[in-house]
Amino acid sequence: MFDVDDLDTELLSALRHNARMSISSLAAMTGASRATIAARIDRLVASGTIVGFTIRTGHETRSAGVRAIVMIEVLGKLADRVADQLRGLPQVRALHSTNGKWDFVAELEDRDLASFDETLRRIRLINGINSTETNILLKTSKTGF
Repeated sequence: MFDVDDLDTELLSALRHNARMSISSLAAMTGASRATIAARIDRLVASGTIVGFTIRTGHETRSAGVRAIVMIEVLGKLADRVADQLRGLPQVRALHSTNGKWDFVAELEDRDLASFDETLRRIRLINGINSTETNILLKTSKTGF
């Protein structure tokens, strides 16, 4: 493992914004040589700091009519069973285990409020879920890390 320096941080930031940015553009932006930039990116990939390059489309960010975060508290030792059932719901886009009051945080997407209401009802009926708290996401101003 190595320490990420200012150049690495600048590269990561630029690639988060545009994963297709060319080596030449990154070199011009940072003032480093193309060889240095290529070597740094190779090192970031080899170390696992960068695990992939991807794109996001406008369609993906606008396709869901309703997006929300649902915090979930689980009874006793039923977390694995609850997680399996949550992962089986197509509306659950991501599921995170957490510490503190909430055992899980689920990221949901659904086509409209009526469907979203039904999805929440199904989640709340899962055996082992003690309580939930839902926050509908209104606007996203930044994605990625």
